[in-house]
Amino acid sequence: MEQISNEIRVTYTDKEIGGLLNGIGDDQRPFSRHFNQSEDFFLLLDGEYTVPHMPIHHDVRLHQPSAEYLAALKQVVEQVTRLAPQVLKDLSYFFDPAEILRPCFYRVYHIEESWYLYLLRVDLMMRPAESSVIERGTNDMTPLYRSRRLFLETTVLPLSEAVRPDGAAKSFHIKQTISQTWIGEQGRGYFVQGIWMDADLTKFFTKLFLPPGKKTYPYYPYLCKYKTVCQCLIALSPEGRAAAIPGLHRSLQFLLPAMDRIQAEMKNASFSEEMPFFRELKGKVPPAWYELWENIRVEAYLNDSEMREFRIEG
Repeated sequence: MEQISNEIRVTYTDKEIGGLLNGIGDDQRPFSRHFNQSEDFFLLLDGEYTVPHMPIHHDVRLHQPSAEYLAALKQVVEQVTRLAPQVLKDLSYFFDPAEILRPCFYRVYHIEESWYLYLLRVDLMMRPAESSVIERGTNDMTPLYRSRRLFLETTVLPLSEAVRPDGAAKSFHIKQTISQTWIGEQGRGYFVQGIWMDADLTKFFTKLFLPPGKKTYPYYPYLCKYKTVCQCLIALSPEGRAAAIPGLHRSLQFLLPAMDRIQAEMKNASFSEEMPFFRELKGKVPPAWYELWENIRVEAYLNDSEMREFRIEG
């Protein structure tokens, strides 16, 4: 996969990995959903999986992975299809030369006249506090390690044009619903930092559609990414994914007429639920929409290393 501006290009797929994905049956294995202290989302699996040594470096100009990389990735995919088959069921794989340690899986959804792209990234970077090293790595290869924690990133993106019904497109064009998230700069010299309003827009969108008073930190169902409104899914089964798409679809239809005003308001202030325009929009959200999030619960706890984590249910 290659991202150029608001376009995601499918540059390489693999038949053997595709065969593993197509062979997933109807079995479902248990797992729980969590966020670690750094707000990274992971599944706590019923058993351990092993990640073999993988090459660290890759020339991003090369759109085809090495045989060594593919062999290692196939081992991981095979294990995940056994430990959490529902997570990868009905998805396809494609190679992203820019992020080889975060392999990408996808599916296209169609509702009314709109198209949505579901992206699932599996993060294979070894986390020392959350993994057990079997063999140390080198400057060129990652460690061989095992873990029960499968780190994921899930995003549903609106597309600006139709694709083939089977989703077998060579590129996907993301629908840009936000004109600009860059506000300005702060600091001087080497300490200049850019200021973006992505985080505040994420809070705005999420709080707008959650039931009043509902707290889900660190889970934000609605995100500002790729200059558009996205959805982060925690319902990872095929049925859960399909059921979530209408929620994003209706939310976008609600937001688009107000998007220019939202951006103008957020350029001048950090997000607050007391913002007059936020309260005005909140009053227009149909109460029935809140039902989608009523059962979501987030519980903070300390893990075995006395580090704070969060368990999410619902």
